[in-house]
Amino acid sequence: MLTVAELRAAVGRLPRVDLAVLPTPVHQCPNLSRELGIRLAIKRDDLTGLAFGGNKTRKFEFVFGDALRKGADVIVAGFGSQSNFARQAAAACARLGLKCYLVNRYDDRARKVGIQGNYLLDFILGAQVWLVPPEQLAEARQKLAGELRAMGHRPYILNETEAVLGAVAYAGCVAELVEQLPQAPDYLVLASGGGTQAGVLLGVKALGLPTRVVGFRPSPVPDAAVREQIVAIANEAASLMGLDLRVGPDDVENSGDYVGEAYGAVTSACLDAIELLARTEGILLDPVYSGKAFSGLMDYVRQGIIPAGSRVVFIHTGGQPAIFAYAQEFINHGGYRMRVVEDISRGILSAAQAAGE
Repeated sequence: MLTVAELRAAVGRLPRVDLAVLPTPVHQCPNLSRELGIRLAIKRDDLTGLAFGGNKTRKFEFVFGDALRKGADVIVAGFGSQSNFARQAAAACARLGLKCYLVNRYDDRARKVGIQGNYLLDFILGAQVWLVPPEQLAEARQKLAGELRAMGHRPYILNETEAVLGAVAYAGCVAELVEQLPQAPDYLVLASGGGTQAGVLLGVKALGLPTRVVGFRPSPVPDAAVREQIVAIANEAASLMGLDLRVGPDDVENSGDYVGEAYGAVTSACLDAIELLARTEGILLDPVYSGKAFSGLMDYVRQGIIPAGSRVVFIHTGGQPAIFAYAQEFINHGGYRMRVVEDISRGILSAAQAAGE
């Protein structure tokens, strides 16, 4: 068991650059706490400060630290067309004066909405962006890196180190959170199927906290594969930090029950959760990651899996720019429509009543 200072020292063994606004705040949620019957707070890692923020900014302090240590002059990265990873990578490159090359998936969302949300921000931030078929994504990144090397550049592929170095960052996030709270929470809940949960688990275990870590993954990956991945990432991160501890499969609690049809396909429960948090606390979630995880949190409370009165901290990993790429789903779900009153002489409410609203 480590002290917070010792855990911070272990995290500090790795090279790091200054990208995030830290510590991110913890916001108490009194209105929603009363409704759900728990003591809910939200760790606002959507406020890390780099181009709308998000959990990748905290991680990229270590990933870009490694890239610069290795002499990289260009960055290659890519995930989905609405990738928060890609958007924050482009922003980090802008901050650090590096050229950013993104090879993202040509997926259903790109075909449906085009240049919108995170994809739009990639361009605004100055990245060079290409879309390729999903099954060719990993190969395309490698080919692009090879082309850049042939041109005399020193490319660094973010996808290859983000998970483990990101886990180091989130072990440090646990130390930060402990210093912000009067006592350890009963539950830490987050959207993750890999590095973020691995880091949180590692931090909780290193500090000996009596806290359950509950992850809700965004993709339909089998339970055993997710546990194996999280354990492997956490233990590699522990080795990098020089920690003599290990995470095992029994430490991992991660559910895929709230994914819906597929990664990136919204669910009614997710949209309900986003609306509820927005209307009770003024905090926005995203429809791909945090919204689905929050719907899982709400259902766990309603089922009694998370008991009434529990102290719960939800780690908000960001992603709100994706909302705009899912505008039609929100409109359809909420029944939103324009209300235009061209003659206000009878008043706004009277006009609405005359229109049958």
